[in-house]
Amino acid sequence: MTLRHFFSSELMHWSSVSDRINWIPALCTRVHCSTRLSARAWGCRTCNGVLCKVFAFSGFGKATSDRTIMSALSGKVQTVLGLVEPDQLGRTMTHEHLVMGFECSYCPPPPGDEAVAEDPFQMEHMHWLRQNPYSCHENLQLSQEAGALRDELLAYRKAGGGTIVENTTTGIDRDLPALRQLAKDTGVHIVAGAGYYVDSTHSEATRKMSVEKLTDIIVSEVLHGADGTDIRCGVIGEIGTCWPITESETKVLRATAHAQAQLGCPVIIHPGRNPAAPAEVIRILQEAGGDIGKTVMSHLDRTIFDDGELLEFAKLGSYLEYDLFGTEMLNYPFNLDVDMPSDSQRVKALAFLVKEGYEDNIVIAHDIHTKNRLTKFGGHGYSHILKNIVPKMLTRGFSQNQVDKILIDNPKRWLTFK
Repeated sequence: MTLRHFFSSELMHWSSVSDRINWIPALCTRVHCSTRLSARAWGCRTCNGVLCKVFAFSGFGKATSDRTIMSALSGKVQTVLGLVEPDQLGRTMTHEHLVMGFECSYCPPPPGDEAVAEDPFQMEHMHWLRQNPYSCHENLQLSQEAGALRDELLAYRKAGGGTIVENTTTGIDRDLPALRQLAKDTGVHIVAGAGYYVDSTHSEATRKMSVEKLTDIIVSEVLHGADGTDIRCGVIGEIGTCWPITESETKVLRATAHAQAQLGCPVIIHPGRNPAAPAEVIRILQEAGGDIGKTVMSHLDRTIFDDGELLEFAKLGSYLEYDLFGTEMLNYPFNLDVDMPSDSQRVKALAFLVKEGYEDNIVIAHDIHTKNRLTKFGGHGYSHILKNIVPKMLTRGFSQNQVDKILIDNPKRWLTFK
């Protein structure tokens, strides 16, 4: 129950036991009136509204605090170091991972390659690792590379990068203190993600939670901090879904929509690996009250390949994210029917969307989540888009203004709390 719903009849009931309650200053229940009078007052002389006597054990004191925090969030972006003005973000990668464990996606190596999988970080094995990144346990432990990640972010900043949206959520080893330290060490703005990844990473406790409980947890991760810290998330997601979407994932999606409706915050989605998956996620979010215009649909470069289907999805109004730049593999192990596009094909897809009038909806990233994609291990790193893709875009008909929209303006608009 919020303060505005704490009506006078209930207040009068509590007045009969007021001598046993430790009252704190009264607050008008009309949401746009901030009048506070003595703890014994019932009527607001400013707007004739009812005054709420808030008491410590009831939880209404927390509601007052939440409203204050939400007011401070409006018009700002929330990073792991605190609130920043949107204009400070600069060029932004909207879907990356810095510290995570991805064991949930382990795939056994091809027959006969077991020995290579045990020791892949040799020069002669690097091509194998690029083609089989999920078949080596060590490659899935991005959290082991604090020093390399610091160097990566310093290089990213030197290349003109300003912000990283870190999409690691509950279930894949989110480490908020490590993100805070990286932000302090490098000067790169880092926005952390709240919520839950795909069904296989949900704990039994998570599966048993109601939508209301899940909503409360997500809201708390944004307003008060996550994982027992005071570090607050600035985006909900990436919220993970499979295909078909499971019951537990559906509950998380509904909770995400409810939390977004309360907070006015950005949301980012990991859709299942099927062309119908993104639209189904949008349907669930819409029915639960989510704001599609403040939602990013990730991984479209491995999900929707038909131009007509892409345009039909684009009409739904979400941000359209191409976030696997730098990933070029012959066989995509999570769906062998998918032919992973090249970076040149991704640029071509972006050009198509711009031509069709969607330049205000496009965001891009690398979705780095394995060691082999770090420059320390011969990968492209977090600067690949800035150093290599942007020049390619400029030779393929993109104007500098369009590039800036994709890298600066669109992420800024998405990340700003309403």
